[in-house]
Amino acid sequence: MSDPLFPGRSFFHGTKANLKNGDLIGAGYTSNYGQRATAACVYLTGTLNAAIWGAELALGEGAGRIYVVEATGPVEDDPNLTDKKYPGNPTLSYRSKDPLRVIGEVIEWQGHSAEELKKMKDGVERARQLGVEAI
Repeated sequence: MSDPLFPGRSFFHGTKANLKNGDLIGAGYTSNYGQRATAACVYLTGTLNAAIWGAELALGEGAGRIYVVEATGPVEDDPNLTDKKYPGNPTLSYRSKDPLRVIGEVIEWQGHSAEELKKMKDGVERARQLGVEAI
C-alpha cells in the first residue's frame, strides 16, 4: 500500500531531528520517546498519519519533521503496535535493526488538532504511570 501523494511503496519517519537527504537514521541512538533509552531498532511507517504522530510526540526542541526514507535492510512489523494495539498492522508500522536512508522530506503536512494531540499525550502519560514505556 502506498500514500497517494508518494507513488510506489513509500516509508516515512517522524521525528524532531533536522536531517538531510542521504543521512542515515539508525538504531543505537537515544529514542525519541519515553525515558530516551538506547533504541535497538529504528521505526518507519507506510502511512503519513502515523509519521505525523511520530513527529508530534517526539521529545526535544524544534518542530516535528517527516522524512521519506528507504530501508537499507530487512523490516518487520512493529510488535508494539501490531501485536498489542492494532492487529493486522493497519498503521503499516515497521521496525528495522538496519539504518533508514533519508531520501526526502515532507514539507507540507497538517498535524492533528490540539484536542487530538492532548488526548494522545494524556494516553501516553497514563500508560507511563502504569509502567508501560513508549519506545
